[in-house]
Amino acid sequence: MAQDSVGLSSDYQFWIQKLSVWKQASTLETQQDTCLYLPQFQEFLRQMYEALKEMDSNTVIERFPTIGQLLAKACRNPFILAYDESQKILIWCLCCLINKDPQNSGESQLNSWTRGLLSHILAAFRSDIKEVDLFTQGLGYAPADYYPGLLKNMVLSLVSELRENHLNGFNTQSRMAPERVRSLSRVCVPLVTLPDFEPLVEALLTYHGQEPQEVLWPEFFGAVNEAFLLKKICLPVSAVLCLWLRHLPSLEKAVLHLFEKLVSSERNCLRRIECFMKDSLLPEAACHPAIFRVVDEMFRYALLETEGAPEVLAAMQVFTRCFVEALEKENQQPKFALKTYFPYASPSLVMVLLQRPKDIPQGLWHRPLKRISEMLKEIVEDETQGSSGGPFENWFLLAHFGGWADIAAEQLLTSVGDAEPPEALLWLLAFSSSPGDGPQQRAQTMVEVKAVLSHLGRLLRSPTLSAGNLLAAAEESREGDPRPPACQQLTRRLLLNFLLWAPGGRAMARDVITLVSLPFPASCLSLTAQVEDGAD
Repeated sequence: MAQDSVGLSSDYQFWIQKLSVWKQASTLETQQDTCLYLPQFQEFLRQMYEALKEMDSNTVIERFPTIGQLLAKACRNPFILAYDESQKILIWCLCCLINKDPQNSGESQLNSWTRGLLSHILAAFRSDIKEVDLFTQGLGYAPADYYPGLLKNMVLSLVSELRENHLNGFNTQSRMAPERVRSLSRVCVPLVTLPDFEPLVEALLTYHGQEPQEVLWPEFFGAVNEAFLLKKICLPVSAVLCLWLRHLPSLEKAVLHLFEKLVSSERNCLRRIECFMKDSLLPEAACHPAIFRVVDEMFRYALLETEGAPEVLAAMQVFTRCFVEALEKENQQPKFALKTYFPYASPSLVMVLLQRPKDIPQGLWHRPLKRISEMLKEIVEDETQGSSGGPFENWFLLAHFGGWADIAAEQLLTSVGDAEPPEALLWLLAFSSSPGDGPQQRAQTMVEVKAVLSHLGRLLRSPTLSAGNLLAAAEESREGDPRPPACQQLTRRLLLNFLLWAPGGRAMARDVITLVSLPFPASCLSLTAQVEDGAD
């Protein structure tokens, strides 16, 4: 506690100096500086309240002798009072100064002074112009009725002016000057979380002038984006789309915010990931190719940085599914060609991958799988196909639609013992597991997978099934030579699929999952959830 108090005291001089400068907030520079520091000052106030609420008023004055100056200056700054929760936190801080049982005149004076500041805060947005008061009284309005109506009308007037500005186009005589639009966006920075200003915020975001450069203040975009991500403001998709198209840092921050939510969540099933995705509005906004490409690139970097972490792959696949659903919902006739979303991919391959398995009879799944495998093999192993990207680009495309690789594994398992495994499905699984392998390595992986399938087929015909037998099929025995990493991932994928439908497989699911030492690939996350649900 003492350490916190010392830390707060050391910040006083900095903030008192700032507040003294901000007191003369008539210049553009001081207004900009005020808006720039508002979030940090609010956090300082919050920390101060956490310290003050543990003390009585006498202790507060003893430990923080200059607190009165700081709070008084803050209470008289309209930018601070208008910003987010600063007004509320200031009230909390002032209440800590009130002595419930004053013992002397000094304590009584402090109570009186504090109540005066509280009254000032609660009346901060009321006008003191006598003529206005007389005018409103003559109309029969009380101040409590008049001022909210005045604010509402002012906001609606500005919204109407901005929209007319958009419709007037090049008619410069009827247009709002760019300098005024920029000034308006600057004034709105501390006000973006106030419900009465939401129409004005939306109108500014959707405003499009004829200026060659962005006219809105960058800090306005940042403040709106921060409020939107923290659920302090509600905006339609159209306004959010304009925000992210006009301010790339806000879009990047929105994607990082989504990543942080996914990472910080204790346990993510696919349904929970989907809820996070749709709540972020990123899949809907990604219907615009410019936004899709930015989000897609950030997924690419995340995959490279995490070396293909299962959680990142699963999140990208869920994002792609939500994006495709939003695209179908928005466009009966597509506005943009698929090439604009996947510029390095073969358009015919994208069309096949976009097919949803649930729209195809299960008995016909082998057809699109065979087609996907043949097209990928032709592109990847034919070096003349440079225009469609290299192995990683095509693996990255396939990873978006990871459901097809899961179906390929399922198809191989459901036909074990009946016939020779189809080469096309084996190749597709081998490529999805290790795209960097050359043809010879991939062929060896296919041989290894054939051996695993043969072993699983024998187990299926066996009267008893045990976790030890399954691990032997996957070569998890410590005495055996370990398979290459690509083969290990594939065997785990096949093993999980096998547990789902083999008789007695779900009963031993937990034992098998516990004994498997290496992490599962991303495509197995949903399967793992199904296995554990079934075991319960």
